[in-house]
Amino acid sequence: MQNIKLYLFIFLLLFSFKAIRAQDDSPSELRFEKDIQDAGDVIQLALPATAFLGTLIKGDKKGSWQFVKAFSTNLAVTYALKYAINKPRPDGATDGHAFPSGHTSVAFQSAAFIQRRYGWEYGIPAYALAGFVAYSRTEGFNDRHDAWDVLGGIVVGIGSTYLFTSEYQKERFQLSFSSENNSYQVGLTFKF
Repeated sequence: MQNIKLYLFIFLLLFSFKAIRAQDDSPSELRFEKDIQDAGDVIQLALPATAFLGTLIKGDKKGSWQFVKAFSTNLAVTYALKYAINKPRPDGATDGHAFPSGHTSVAFQSAAFIQRRYGWEYGIPAYALAGFVAYSRTEGFNDRHDAWDVLGGIVVGIGSTYLFTSEYQKERFQLSFSSENNSYQVGLTFKF
């Protein structure tokens, strides 16, 4: 329940910025929107790269496999929904693939993986970056998505991660040994 509250808080925080910011088509506003969209594009690529490279750096083969399964599922579900629903984009583009936001689903899938596998210490900054990507899809140049598209991407991204990802445990086996007064003890602990 606490996770749901956090996700709702992030979602509401991001879209409150859009409501506050006045909409105009001045050159400075267009430049701002382009910068926001470009930053979101870069972060959307950096998050999955960071998540996957993190598993490789840690030597976490199980985590690498979990990430690949979650990432693949996320992409498959996102694009299946895009073609099945065929929702038009808010900017009037005729490609009809607005729902769910692919950028948002990839960003939140990666952030959820980082949080679920390695904890909130790494998850909070990852979710903040994913939230910025979501914001960039609605505020960016040409407003490619609306709030429903982004919310759909969040749900698909986080859901695909929670299907396949478990908490990281570096040491599953722990061996202990002690000796005292000509008595010896050997202990074996296995963490599930």
